[in-house]
Amino acid sequence: MELDAVRTFLAVVDSGRFREAAAELAVTQQAVSKRVAALEKELGVRLLARTARGAEVTIDGQAFLPHARALLHAEARALASVRPETRALRVDVIGRRLATAGLLRGFHRARPEIELDVVTLFDADAAVAALGAGTIDASFRAVTMPGRRLPEGIEALPVLDEPMQLLTGPGHALAGARSVPIERLAGHRIWIPGIVGGTEWAAYYADLAAAFGLTIEVTGPDFGPEALFDTIADSPELATFVGGGTRLVWPEGHDLRRVAVHGPTPVYPHSLLWAVDNPHPALLALRDHLASSSDAPGSPASAGREADIWTPAWARPRDHRPAL
Repeated sequence: MELDAVRTFLAVVDSGRFREAAAELAVTQQAVSKRVAALEKELGVRLLARTARGAEVTIDGQAFLPHARALLHAEARALASVRPETRALRVDVIGRRLATAGLLRGFHRARPEIELDVVTLFDADAAVAALGAGTIDASFRAVTMPGRRLPEGIEALPVLDEPMQLLTGPGHALAGARSVPIERLAGHRIWIPGIVGGTEWAAYYADLAAAFGLTIEVTGPDFGPEALFDTIADSPELATFVGGGTRLVWPEGHDLRRVAVHGPTPVYPHSLLWAVDNPHPALLALRDHLASSSDAPGSPASAGREADIWTPAWARPRDHRPAL
């Protein structure tokens, strides 16, 4: 099985479009299509459904997906075993539009001579396992999760307290507000479809709802941000939460509104995780950059610590081994 074809399949899955996968891989869109077609022919199944909205993963594609990632992880481990100090610094950002990806872009602007390999792993367990195996060098995660602990040898540095905002359509009752007290959200329907149990964000939203008596609906599958925006734009009742540093793009006609929340402001606590025995020479530079940026006056993390904020009680306990 050609690993380039597997890598191409994953690039299409992660980006949702053949065109964006081609740009990420620096090949033509035709080459992407040929690689995916060759892989599908070898496997004897359709992995992706081509639609006007992009590429959708089929049932067979979903079954193959974790094995495809495992193949590339195995390849990465093999390469790291012979040249761990010369490859690009591999960092997991969860999602390429999230605030943590912005932190990494800031590091790249400050240290453009350091080569980066940006990856997106689904959950904290996969990230911690990859850190321990050396297949990635660092990961941005919300630590900690209640009742679970980071393994020995994995350290965490708080880097960003990201304010959460309410996203509404133009017809929502709170659409005209610049900011709202969090107590006013009680009784409003906040829709976050596709939350997966056992993830750090599931734990975060469960505690947020309990703390302020919010109604957070998780019903329905997650069809991606475009489908979420379509629903929110047309609904006078539904709203959702988004990170203040998350980059969102929606059709101009949707006229969505980002509304600040205060009294207190709920923040999502991002930390950088790494293995203490990781030998990559650029890892210390990344940690130093994030530590200085997060401590700087006026930085998001500094503002979060100084303002009236809420974050779960389990977030970043001060003992040596924080829970995950």
